[in-house]
Amino acid sequence: MKIIDLTHTVKEDMPVYPGTEDPCLEQCTDYEREGYKETLLSMYSHTGTHMDAPAHIYGSGKTLDTMEAEAFVGKCFTVDCKGIEKGRRITMDMIDIQKSSQAEFILFNTGWSRYWGTDQYFSDYPYVTEEGIDYIRDSGKKGIGFDTIGLDPVSDTNLSLHRRLLKDREIVIIENLKNLETICGQICTLYCLPLKYKGADGAPARAVALL
Repeated sequence: MKIIDLTHTVKEDMPVYPGTEDPCLEQCTDYEREGYKETLLSMYSHTGTHMDAPAHIYGSGKTLDTMEAEAFVGKCFTVDCKGIEKGRRITMDMIDIQKSSQAEFILFNTGWSRYWGTDQYFSDYPYVTEEGIDYIRDSGKKGIGFDTIGLDPVSDTNLSLHRRLLKDREIVIIENLKNLETICGQICTLYCLPLKYKGADGAPARAVALL
């Protein structure tokens, strides 16, 4: 068995969604004074590699803390679309329906994680067409994931694809993944466990794939 870490490390100078404050990691104790180290973490719920709940968009939607843990674990298939041009859409003909039908999570490797930490990360990344979103939603998947900052283009402040996918569905969105190129074209097991706090509209998560 091989375990692939798909998670970016949370730190103070990491990329965050435009308009969001940077996370703060404040060391509150140290080994010399108290004899141990403890850190105060302050961050938005959609920081770093994280998961969106339906409640992120809809007041009547499920929060992560009310979803069963099995909603965050399952077979996944990663679509290899890293050759797609900037700003282009990921279409249905790029998705292997036969393999995707065996998976509970569909991940998309656009190759965009190579821009992590640069301005390029926030612009012109590929995104899935409405037809693709409808396929994910209507085929009963547990979730969808990307190696980009969001499901929607940054220019879409209405979050149209979020709304289309999450409406009346118990499904999750995973954003800011990495290392997806290592699992492209394969069926493997995804563990993406979000921080459990009351009323969680979203939460940082540790995502790993088991081969």
